[in-house]
Amino acid sequence: MLIPDYIKYGDTIAVTAPSDGNKSDIDIARLSFAKSKIEDLGVNVIETDNVRRSIKGRSASARERAEQFMQVWKNKDVKAVISAKGGDFLMEILPYIDFDIIKSNPKWFQGYSDNTGLAFTIAVICDIATVYTSNFNDFAMEKWHPAVQNNWDILCGKNVVQNSFLKYQNGFFTGETGKEGYVLNEDVRWVNAVCEDGVCIKGRLIGGCLDVLLNLVGTGYDKVGEFNKKYSQDGIIWFFESFSLGSEELERGLWQLKEAGWFEGVCGFVFGRPAFFSTSTDTTYKEAVINALGEYNVPVILDADIGHKPPQFTLINGAECIINSMNGRGKLEYVNI
Repeated sequence: MLIPDYIKYGDTIAVTAPSDGNKSDIDIARLSFAKSKIEDLGVNVIETDNVRRSIKGRSASARERAEQFMQVWKNKDVKAVISAKGGDFLMEILPYIDFDIIKSNPKWFQGYSDNTGLAFTIAVICDIATVYTSNFNDFAMEKWHPAVQNNWDILCGKNVVQNSFLKYQNGFFTGETGKEGYVLNEDVRWVNAVCEDGVCIKGRLIGGCLDVLLNLVGTGYDKVGEFNKKYSQDGIIWFFESFSLGSEELERGLWQLKEAGWFEGVCGFVFGRPAFFSTSTDTTYKEAVINALGEYNVPVILDADIGHKPPQFTLINGAECIINSMNGRGKLEYVNI
């Protein structure tokens, strides 16, 4: 797994919108504040034309989004590409992405939610580590939450030990200025679903938003078999989070990934807090996960700091790590990065 060069003083990062772009006044303000915060740290920020646009859930046409992404990826001065927003339609750009060029010009890509479509495929197709965590606008907050600081420190090459946070944000809040931090209104508590005692998992991370991964399975962008074969001796830690999957969709989706061979060599599963969850069969999230994955007899962690209910860990697709979970608290530390 190729670990790209870390960001240093004087480098340039690019913001682009491979899915949706910024549309509301508050989102535009957050984008500008985030850009200023990063530039104050001595790092240049450039943005593509589509970052401040949103048309029916897309920042531009599929071809244009792909072209703008490839434009900054080919730019030798750019050391990292960070997505502006999530959305629903990133998958439309994949036929226009040149993965050979990506592979020959390694750099960091960061984003989450719909950006799984790039963070995951770049890792499994190009063997380049990618970052699954907040999109660019989270850098706008006046005082960075420790999760945001961890994100930046890791991009700059610091091997940060990430500990579970005390509180998380349950719900979506727009704010009034664009500089607000997270609204921390619920207690964080990691759950060990298979064994209530403490668990320790060591392996290589891969994963993303399940809603998106289920669209990729069985397509030409599904190179999980090759990834698993290459890294099976390390053990594979799958991390997942879901946006709108109910218990029935969750269980069927995990069954589909299992039948597709995605979980060969798995040594553990880590699930984030689901953004929207419902059930028509009186099946809990935990029950759905165990119904689908219990046969693997490996640790399963739920309600970890991953995904749409921030703050979230900075997860590096393709990196080796050690994850501990005990008494409702969790810790992640990277190995050899």
